[in-house]
Amino acid sequence: MAVAAQPAPLPPAKPHQRLPTLQPDKSSEPELATLRHRPYEDVQALITGTLFVALGIVMFGHSGLLTGGTAGIAFLIHYATGWNFGLVFFLINLPFYGLAWRRMGRAFTLKTFAAVGLLSLFVNLLPKLVSFQSLSPAFSAVMGGLLMGAGMLMLFRHRASLGGFNVLVLYLQERFGWRAGRIQMAFDCAIVLGSFALVDWQHVALSVLGAVMLNQTLATNHRAGRYMTL
Repeated sequence: MAVAAQPAPLPPAKPHQRLPTLQPDKSSEPELATLRHRPYEDVQALITGTLFVALGIVMFGHSGLLTGGTAGIAFLIHYATGWNFGLVFFLINLPFYGLAWRRMGRAFTLKTFAAVGLLSLFVNLLPKLVSFQSLSPAFSAVMGGLLMGAGMLMLFRHRASLGGFNVLVLYLQERFGWRAGRIQMAFDCAIVLGSFALVDWQHVALSVLGAVMLNQTLATNHRAGRYMTL
């Protein structure tokens, strides 16, 4: 009776032999330096972003609406006293530059300072260039909120902000990964809802709608880790 041949024994493993480690192919990845925004791109974003926000603010002001953040506080002071909105907005933001410098860096602080200055300028300039004969408050809430959200998104993606709560919101997103739009919405709604002493409930309701439109734009399009360009 034939006996089946036994398979040859496997050679003993070498005691220090290691399997080769596969390294990711980085040849197709762009260099980080090529992803950074160039100075002229930052300038373009600062001008365009603040112009969008300024137009939204002008629409809100024409319709008697409010927004959140330091702009909302400036609106309340403007409605109560008649003081110039742009000047009040600029002054309110001054205390926040210290936090921006310590937590977000020099470049962020300088670009934020420039953005706040541009916004103050544009808010005073646009009423001389644009007038509204008929503007629905509901449309102002929706379109103005979208314009402000898009403008702030441009600034955020170029490592800038409009000061005030924007600085705190961006710091919390970078530090804890919290979504900027959701945090900003909480601040904005709190400010708008606290304005009943100066504005009737219909305008408050539309202001809340505008805040939702603004911050939903941010929450949808600006998430931590999604946008890689610096």
